[in-house]
Formats: sequence, C-alpha cells, structure tokens
Amino acid sequence: MSTDRTTGLDHDTPASYRRLGPGHYAPTVHTQGAWRDDEQHMAPVSGLLAHEIDLHEPREGLLLARLSFDILGVIPARPSRVEVRTTRPGRTIELVEATMTVDDRAVVRAHAWRLAAHDSTPVAGVELEPIPGPDDLPAWAGTDTWEGGFIAGLEFRADPARRPGRTRTWIRARHPLVDGELVSPTADLVRLADTANGIAVRVSPKEWMFPNVDLTVHLLREPVRGWVGFDTRVSMGPTGLGLTSTTLHDEQGPVGRAEQILTVRRMPPPR
Repeated sequence: MSTDRTTGLDHDTPASYRRLGPGHYAPTVHTQGAWRDDEQHMAPVSGLLAHEIDLHEPREGLLLARLSFDILGVIPARPSRVEVRTTRPGRTIELVEATMTVDDRAVVRAHAWRLAAHDSTPVAGVELEPIPGPDDLPAWAGTDTWEGGFIAGLEFRADPARRPGRTRTWIRARHPLVDGELVSPTADLVRLADTANGIAVRVSPKEWMFPNVDLTVHLLREPVRGWVGFDTRVSMGPTGLGLTSTTLHDEQGPVGRAEQILTVRRMPPPR
C-alpha cells in the first residue's frame, strides 16, 4: 500500500475509508481536506457518520429526516472511531447521536431524527425550485479553486451563469465512501452536502478564511443514488459571520435543504 510521505494517507484504496473494525476506519487520500492536507474534509466525514447511523439498530420503515453535525475542531487525517447511541427511542420517532473521535478526542458530533414513513401522497407538494439537470450543464473543474484529495475525486457540472455567492451545480463522487461496502442513497447524498460552502465562494480562499462550524441537512424524502444537485447562496455579514444555504436535488428533483454557518476572517499573513 502506497502512502503520502507527508500525511501518511493511503493512495491505493479506491474509496474514502477503509474499515479497520466495528466503527473504526482509516481515511484515505480521498478524504483529504481543502484547507489543510493533513485533515479530513467534512463532507466524507458526514457521510461516514450517516452510514454508521444507518447501521445502528436499523428498523424497517424509519427514514432519516434531519442530520445535524457540529464540527468541534480540525479533523486530523488519521484513523477514526465512530460511536452511535439512541438518545430518544420511539416506535415512530427517534433521535440518534453519533460521535467521531480521533486520538481519543471528539472531532464531530451528529444528531439524527429518524421518522416513520407514512403514505402522504394525497397532500404531497414541493415549493422548492427545480434546476437544470446534470446533462444540461457543462463540466467545471473544482480544483481551479480548491486543492486536496477529496475535491480531486469529484466530478462537477456547473451553471455558466454562476457568480460569487450564487451557483447551481451538480456533483458526484468518483469513489465509494467505504471500501467494499454499499452505503444508503441518503449517506451517498450527505457525503457531498458539505461541498456547498466551496462551490459558490464570495471571496478568494487565498485571501479569506470562511470554514463552516456546522452542517444541517433536512430531507423531505429518501433520495435516489447518483448526481447531487446544489442550488446554493452564500451570504456574509459585517461582523465575521456567514451563511451558506442550499436546496439539495437528486435527478428526480428537489429533495431537501442544507445550511452551514461560517466563521469569516482574513487569511493570516504567511510567517
């Protein structure tokens, strides 16, 4: 197995993670962050937590309706453990908590509401605007803006009318999330949701820092596997706070919303 001499990341495994044991994973170069090459990008981390939540006490008829993630600090690109527990059990509504630790330090904590599926077809309706499909938009190289192994492993289609703070973009991953494992369509979508903050940047990431400290995904149905669409707006206030707001799509139409709060500050001068 070949590894990066600087970060120690596995370059051979054709997935974001290699399972080491129950809840124990080794990140590969396909998780490498965009701000630092020795950290994991939050996008595959959130997908991995969603996958572990799916595996925790599964019950037919319960759907993931909301996942919220709090990012507790830099996520080192080293072996990670995920622990999951049910904090609010219920027959039709339950709340599950998942925590990722690296070197015995909690780095991300997630909370997920699982709700019972019911037939609501007679009242179904969506007030979220559709966007052009992936076949209707040209390819875009995300590596023009960002570096890192995670971004390099993505395929993009972007609206030519995109501008700072506003875009409509489709994304799909070239690699599976966990080597040798099939994850749910929901985890497959969630693993890309955090990229929203990097596809409609208002300012150059070489001049300003604007990392998100959280991610919340609300879903109105189970997504279908494939391209994930982003209808994204980025707003920044005058006192160092920002907000990235996204309508999420699959190839059948709008499927939910994602929100990320940002801490906005000037990039420190090089030492």
